[in-house]
Amino acid sequence: MNNSRNIGQEILEALNEIKNGKGVIKKIDACKDVSRIRQELNLSQAAFSSLMGISVRTLQEWEQGRRYPTGPALSLLRIAHKHPEAFVNL
Repeated sequence: MNNSRNIGQEILEALNEIKNGKGVIKKIDACKDVSRIRQELNLSQAAFSSLMGISVRTLQEWEQGRRYPTGPALSLLRIAHKHPEAFVNL
C-alpha cells in the first residue's frame, strides 16, 4: 500500500475549493503573520522573498505593515502557512 501524499494535488484541490467558495479563507494580518510564517519556516528575508517571487523590499514593507499582500501572494502565504513542506519545495 502506498501511503505517500501528493502535496501538489492537495494544494490544487484546496485552491479549487477556495475558488468555488467552498474553502475557508482566513484573512492574513500582514505585519504579524507574514513575519511569523517566514520565521516558522526558518527562512531569511532573501530566501522567503525569492520563493514568493517578490523583492526583499516588498517583503519588508509587508512585515512592517506599510503594504499588504494581495491576490496570488495571499494564496502563496496560505500555502506556506498550511503546507510549509510544499512551499519550501517550490
